[in-house]
Amino acid sequence: MMKMKKMLTAVVLGVFVASAVPTTLVANPKKGQKIFKKKFRKKCGFSGVRFARNHTQAEWEEIWDEGKFQDEAKKICPRLNIKKIKKKWWKHVYDFSYKYASDGVVPKC
Repeated sequence: MMKMKKMLTAVVLGVFVASAVPTTLVANPKKGQKIFKKKFRKKCGFSGVRFARNHTQAEWEEIWDEGKFQDEAKKICPRLNIKKIKKKWWKHVYDFSYKYASDGVVPKC
């Protein structure tokens, strides 16, 4: 009986931990949009959607997979200081760019 109780406690704890962890590890397009508004928009001089529409989803994916996303952001926004963008933010900005790519979701405005 005691073993069963310990096992049940371990399972419940495991489920709780597993449900909490992915939200911090997964990139988020909404977070990417907020980061763009706060850190990119002023330097770029245009909206995040306009930034994202520079490429299709397949093109953004290829740029990301080749490790050239930061270079492409600098090419699109020459005044952007890449060093001021935290490393952990880039995945969110990529997911935002992918979602709103020229062949992606049409923003609601």
